[in-house]
Amino acid sequence: MKKLRSDNYLKIVEWSDEDHCYIGTSPGLFDGGVHGKDESKVFKELCDTVGEAINLMRKEGKPLPPPTANKTFSGKISLRISPDLHKALTLRAFQEGQSINRLIQHKLEETV
Repeated sequence: MKKLRSDNYLKIVEWSDEDHCYIGTSPGLFDGGVHGKDESKVFKELCDTVGEAINLMRKEGKPLPPPTANKTFSGKISLRISPDLHKALTLRAFQEGQSINRLIQHKLEETV
């Protein structure tokens, strides 16, 4: 089995208007994160914290979560919706002269 390292986990540093500082998180690895006013220092601390979390889990014999960095995606998702919403989307797509897949893709792109 491949030994997972810190660089196998996604690290996100973003500005928080609410907290007035940068917040660093590693989704899927641990809850919470690190914070500070200097973006590069927050990233460095986040990298250290990810490494420490991995070492602690190994020491305690806990399984590491699946890696979240460098993951490839197929571009396909399975989505369960109500029959009424499915019907409404199909009708809207037909009215706009496009496939339901393209309609949903466009709406998601507008949202993200």
